[in-house]
Amino acid sequence: MQLYGVENTKEFDLAFHALIPAAGAGTRLRGEQPKQYLAIAGRPMLWHAVKSVCVAPVETVFVVLAPDDREFAGHDWSAFAGRLEPLYCGGVTRRDSVYNGMVGATAVMDPDDWVLVHDAARPCLPAQDLAQLIDQVRGDSIGGILALPVAETVKTAGKDEAGATRIAATVDRSQLWLAQTPQMFRCGLLMQALREAKAAVTDEAGAVEQMGLRPRLVAGSRENIKVTFPEDLKIAEAILENRRRRS
Repeated sequence: MQLYGVENTKEFDLAFHALIPAAGAGTRLRGEQPKQYLAIAGRPMLWHAVKSVCVAPVETVFVVLAPDDREFAGHDWSAFAGRLEPLYCGGVTRRDSVYNGMVGATAVMDPDDWVLVHDAARPCLPAQDLAQLIDQVRGDSIGGILALPVAETVKTAGKDEAGATRIAATVDRSQLWLAQTPQMFRCGLLMQALREAKAAVTDEAGAVEQMGLRPRLVAGSRENIKVTFPEDLKIAEAILENRRRRS
């Protein structure tokens, strides 16, 4: 089986692209509006996610939307004119949306180009984290992701005879990391991994791992929060407001 990019250790790089899957509904926030369009610091959360990856050397940011998305067109994306491309081909799962988006962008993406897949729900990606990811991974033969070493004590759980949830064991956290985004891979390699994935995957690295490959881990930061629950909106807004004041 050919593995695109695995043998490619060229000193020079081709183009960089970013892809943001944004076809989900974000049901855990219990709102009628899709999560990616919830307002943070006066802008849709998706706007901040796009801004965070719409920087050099990224040439194009593809946003993968649901086929029936009617809200995207109602927002102002002029700050990213010429670099933002909406693709209305989102699927049922994250894997489907990312794969469909990459298929839709094949006219622009060369198999050896880099693609950085970023969560629409991560509006606070620090510029230094992105720069560090690109710097450390651009010479890697496989690719890599931002991730955070687990700092808290980790427990596994089980139910007792009465149905109460109890600690089953304490897990060694020294080898545990929390996956973040962006996740950065050669376009051809990632498309192959997603196409051939035989089990459900919740991130791009998981699909690449199924090929027997081991993506690189690049330490990120806690500021790169994923907005999942209502209280996360206030945390993300505070992070962005603090940056605005410092700038």
